[in-house]
Amino acid sequence: MKNLRALTIIVSLLIPSLSYAWDGYDYEKGSYVEIDKGNLVRSGNDIEVYDYSDGEYKTMQVESINSYGSSVELEIYDYDSGEYRTLEMDN
Repeated sequence: MKNLRALTIIVSLLIPSLSYAWDGYDYEKGSYVEIDKGNLVRSGNDIEVYDYSDGEYKTMQVESINSYGSSVELEIYDYDSGEYRTLEMDN
């Protein structure tokens, strides 16, 4: 019974965090980006990123994830440009 209760608490804490977009900044392009809910941001996964500089969604592959205090740095490969980029996401 305790395990079920602990699992219920964990799931209830995770669900609200999955329902929001993740905002960040692309240093290579000098623009803001947003990762919508439903994207599993893990190394090796493809994600959809909204780029505010051109108002389009782009498919990118997550190369690495690094956490630095109040932000998370994503090293990604942009399929459209064929370049590696760095996104600094709010933590």
